[in-house]
Amino acid sequence: MAVWLGANSTFADRVVALPNDSSRVVDIEEVVVIGSPKENAKLRQMPLASSLISKKDMQDNQISSSKDLSFYSPNLYIPNYGSNLTSAIYLRGVGSRLGTPAVGMYVDNVPYIDKSAFNFNFSDIERIDVLRGPQGTLYGLNSMGGLIKIHTKSPFDYQGTDLNLGAATYDNYNASFTHYHRVSNKFAFSAGGFISHKGGFFTNTDSAFKKKVDWENSVGGRLHAIYLPTDRWKIDLNANYEYVTQGGNPYKNLTTNTVAYNSKSGYHRNLVNASLDVEYAGDNYVMNAVTGFQYLKDHMYMDQDYTSLDFFSMEQRQNQHTFTEEITFKSKAGHRWDWTTGAFGYYQWLNTDSPMVFGPDFISYLQNIMDVAMAGSPVKVTLTDKSMDIPGTFKTPSMGTALFHQSTYHDLLNIKGLSGTIGLRADVQRVKVSYNTSAVMNYNQTMFGKTTSGNSTASFVGDTAKTYFQLLPKFALQYDFDANNNVYATVSRGYRGGGYNIQALSDYISAELEGSSTKTTTSEANTAITYKPEYTWSYEVGSHMTLLSNRLWADADVFCMQTRNQQITKFNSLGGREVSNAGKSRSYGAELSMKAALNQLTLDLNYGYTHSTFEKYTTIVNSKDADYSHNYVPFVPEHTFSLGAEYAIACNGNSCIKGILLGANYAGAANIRWDEANTVKQSFYGTLNAHATVKMGKVSVCLWEHNLLNKHYNTFYFSELGTNFAQNGAPAQAGIDLRFSF
Repeated sequence: MAVWLGANSTFADRVVALPNDSSRVVDIEEVVVIGSPKENAKLRQMPLASSLISKKDMQDNQISSSKDLSFYSPNLYIPNYGSNLTSAIYLRGVGSRLGTPAVGMYVDNVPYIDKSAFNFNFSDIERIDVLRGPQGTLYGLNSMGGLIKIHTKSPFDYQGTDLNLGAATYDNYNASFTHYHRVSNKFAFSAGGFISHKGGFFTNTDSAFKKKVDWENSVGGRLHAIYLPTDRWKIDLNANYEYVTQGGNPYKNLTTNTVAYNSKSGYHRNLVNASLDVEYAGDNYVMNAVTGFQYLKDHMYMDQDYTSLDFFSMEQRQNQHTFTEEITFKSKAGHRWDWTTGAFGYYQWLNTDSPMVFGPDFISYLQNIMDVAMAGSPVKVTLTDKSMDIPGTFKTPSMGTALFHQSTYHDLLNIKGLSGTIGLRADVQRVKVSYNTSAVMNYNQTMFGKTTSGNSTASFVGDTAKTYFQLLPKFALQYDFDANNNVYATVSRGYRGGGYNIQALSDYISAELEGSSTKTTTSEANTAITYKPEYTWSYEVGSHMTLLSNRLWADADVFCMQTRNQQITKFNSLGGREVSNAGKSRSYGAELSMKAALNQLTLDLNYGYTHSTFEKYTTIVNSKDADYSHNYVPFVPEHTFSLGAEYAIACNGNSCIKGILLGANYAGAANIRWDEANTVKQSFYGTLNAHATVKMGKVSVCLWEHNLLNKHYNTFYFSELGTNFAQNGAPAQAGIDLRFSF
């Protein structure tokens, strides 16, 4: 049986032993030692709901990026639509398609501030932890729904070279390799790279294209080095680069039942991440200083009307630099009083160039509106431009700082097994925007037979800034029946930051060009484009149980979240998207995770239920008041589930085949409302997936099938300018993975 070595061991002592007993549920926190600067215990020994996704889980289910994680943790939903520009993550009734993320992400103890970087290749990932519920006290900004913690492999724990080759239907293939080398007991490193091509599932039927629209190419690499100058010091350097280029969004026009738009659409991204983690193990404490840097440069271009008409299109170029610094001190494990204290700060530079182009069909549409409005008038206005550009440049720097502390006292009130946790974080965030956008509309005006030329101009040049201060407490009680079984109750507060709808300025530009009698001042525009932070109080009761000689894990919890100023993504009058605050909402539900080992058969179950509704939400739709109070919050599944089974066949003797694994998984969701009015929803759907893996010493071959029954469902739905669009889920797909370890 493997032995988990905790924080009291020195770095040189941390040797990994793999388990020999295949009839038990393997605790991957036992067999892989992953240092956390903030926690002193394994996740299932703490008062929070969590899921652990191992490297084997990722391989069996072809989890290659964050958008493949849906359903493998209760109530976790990451719809696979759109581009890598944004990764919409929903957890326990909160989430976001635009603006700041509601679920945070840490990679090797470094926070990713912007969700433009959330979707990346998982080729060298060892393990993923999903922490459900607000993690604001220890992790702060944008973790109000939960946190995804991603850990790469350590070159001290793995030796040799991994080579993975894959191919699948729809012209998909990928390759990755990583070499792990332990030079001495003091220094080890790993280096590797990957390449991937996805041919796409859906065809753009417009005559200008007639080819797959959702293709994707990516390439990148990672360097990881760890130096142990003494038994007390560790220096951990991590750096990676990824380039991705992909086609447009395969949004189907539900009137024609086709994907058909005439402007070239796509996305390119360069992403660099680097981090330095310096750790010192004192006699009674452990110190970590983690410095992170992220560089992101991308270019998105989109046919904004998603039709074969030249209504409008847009581009967006981002240039982003982010620095983070976090210094933490924590007590060593095994004491009656466990504590963590620290400071965090970040600064992000983000420059965005986001022009919009209104094409000839929009000019004709606008001309028709003007003709109708001026019918019977002696004045006729004729637009003379074939198209109209609205350029826009924006600078949106943000910064933040925080101080935090959390203490856990064991054997509280001298009751053995009872522990209490109390924590508090003081978090300050400042966001700013500087903008410059303008447009000119030329026209001829005819009155009493005389024609004159003229133009209308509109521009907005200005800046505004907001500073937000938050206190994020946490209270928890836990009773341990023994080291592996407990019950707990937690109260915590979380939030995600506010920001600006920079593209919403196009609305005001358009209104002024159309001759609106009401002029928008810069001050009014600043107020209109600003959305406020969203925050929540969460109440949770749960249990972690390990039964039947570690053959059965069972985790269950119930929760309630009261959210204020909930950020909602909606379409504006031009078809663009913007974030607004929707008053109050409430989410409550239950979660269940089970893992069981019955000799050669292992079973895995994840189920989440979320009832998420607006308590108070009024807005204006088509110039009329609309009350969406008590409606379901859109894009949040009411049910998520996954049920998996795997059967292991051992091959004895001199056969080159050492073992065979046969597995299947059925996963899906139910009742996803697509709008605030709850007029359209995605009902229950599930996809059946299967795999068969043959192990031959250092080589394994995996045959797999996704969506075996070719289930039809939607991952996204919206209405724009009176037309309904949807993106379908991926159809049935089969593939093969070859894995070599030498």
